[in-house]
Amino acid sequence: MHVYYYDENFKYQGEDVIDFNELPENATDVRPQEGLYLPEYDEKKRKWFESASKEYIESLQPKPQPSEMEIMQKEIAELYYMFALGGDPS
Repeated sequence: MHVYYYDENFKYQGEDVIDFNELPENATDVRPQEGLYLPEYDEKKRKWFESASKEYIESLQPKPQPSEMEIMQKEIAELYYMFALGGDPS
């Protein structure tokens, strides 16, 4: 049987395959749905839900990287600035 463990606060702790049909303590056979960042289990509803805050989820998202065009535009602007000041770019 495939089981999903949770801690004393019902937060997801991992999963395992066990050889007997009785659920261990702090475990369920209900699989958490995909896309949850911090799954938490509701025993009464027999369902997992998202417990992470919006801010936490946003903090995990990768920061957008500048495109090659944006990088080149910045480098050109810096060169123009150096020439305007009479500096040597090398």
